[in-house]
Amino acid sequence: MTSTENTYDAVVIGAGAGGLFTAARLTKLGYRTLVVERLDKVGGRASTDDIDGFKVNNGAIVIEVGGITEETCREVGARFDIREPQPPILYRIAGKDVDVTGGGWGFLLGKLTRQGAKLVKGIGAARNDSGLPEDELSTAEWVSKYTNNEGVHGIFRNMCASVFAVGSEDLPARVFLTYFTRKSAFKRFGFHPEGTIGIWRALAAAVETNGGQIWLSTPVTKIIKGEGEAVAGIEVERNGETVRIEAPLVVSDVGPAATVALIGEDNIPPDYQDLVKQADRPTAMISVNFASQERLIDVPGMLSFAKSKRLAYIANFTDICPEMAPEGWNLYVGTAVPQNPTGDFDAEAETEFLLQDLRDNIDDFDRRARILNIAITRDDWPPQRAVAGYDLTHETPITGLWNVGDGVKEYANGGTTACAETAKIVVDKIVATHKPAVLT
Repeated sequence: MTSTENTYDAVVIGAGAGGLFTAARLTKLGYRTLVVERLDKVGGRASTDDIDGFKVNNGAIVIEVGGITEETCREVGARFDIREPQPPILYRIAGKDVDVTGGGWGFLLGKLTRQGAKLVKGIGAARNDSGLPEDELSTAEWVSKYTNNEGVHGIFRNMCASVFAVGSEDLPARVFLTYFTRKSAFKRFGFHPEGTIGIWRALAAAVETNGGQIWLSTPVTKIIKGEGEAVAGIEVERNGETVRIEAPLVVSDVGPAATVALIGEDNIPPDYQDLVKQADRPTAMISVNFASQERLIDVPGMLSFAKSKRLAYIANFTDICPEMAPEGWNLYVGTAVPQNPTGDFDAEAETEFLLQDLRDNIDDFDRRARILNIAITRDDWPPQRAVAGYDLTHETPITGLWNVGDGVKEYANGGTTACAETAKIVVDKIVATHKPAVLT
């Protein structure tokens, strides 16, 4: 059975970060908007699961404060209940947890090597275009120009892992330096007491308050191309029926490759298909979510490492968000990027490297910690759909069809902040070319 009674100004495919930021902006501006999501909850790869009363995040764990995410929430009327740890991050250097707040790169690198001043000078030079290295140079190679110090390389590797979900060998130095000299660089961030899903629930509520709709458990089966080179809507499976949704605007938050599959390769120019295939480079991460009735690390937020085999950071949620765990429990996650995060890797061996790092950094880990789950995110469920610096544009060859999210990030951005940024860019372009046609 096919129904054609559903007509909207815009349809958003996916209730992940990019989709909800987009829908919240569109509905605030008067566009009658429908969000369709195949899962039974919002948040996508930045959502939260309940495991025995623990709020366990399934991807992104922190939300930036003071940037475009908070700005978007303020503009659309979504509650922004993010709690900032103070200090936000400590670095474990030679067995000591060091607070570099206020000291910046000079203080951090000076703790590790006598070559710190040269590195800081190199970072400073990157504030000008002439000081940025060529695209082919990796972050690891750039650091090697200044030092072979293992701790310095570890810090840079784990920063790349934390922000971009790749190692320093995989990330262009130009991307890293642009991010840390010209972008927000996640100077302020925090946790949501409901888990990361809390921010998406707030955005979803704003969408509905402003006249939009969100259909969960509703997979999209097709993006419909109309006359000429324009989009005409989508088809979904809802309650056992095929439902046709008509809309002159379709915004996809499922990644360019999945978007092409939904509209059909016959409807997409071959040169664009080639670009999508080249940019389809999903990254991978491994996370161990664990809990304890003892406090296992003496940090209020995140702990990063100068020396580890794989462990990029440990996050301590319950110092500032005790609601994320049953009373009397502490909740943590330890996360790593495997070697070759954009290709094949031995998941079992890489997980064991991560577990061994946790044992090395937390006394008596096997006895004191209760492992809640081990999550390997990769392939169709990656931390990020494209390595930063290799993203596609958010535009497509089909009029009215747009991509948002972490497969079409702006240069040198990452994570949910990048999703908020792409949503603003796309909505601004929509507003310039398409006015709401359906009154709410």
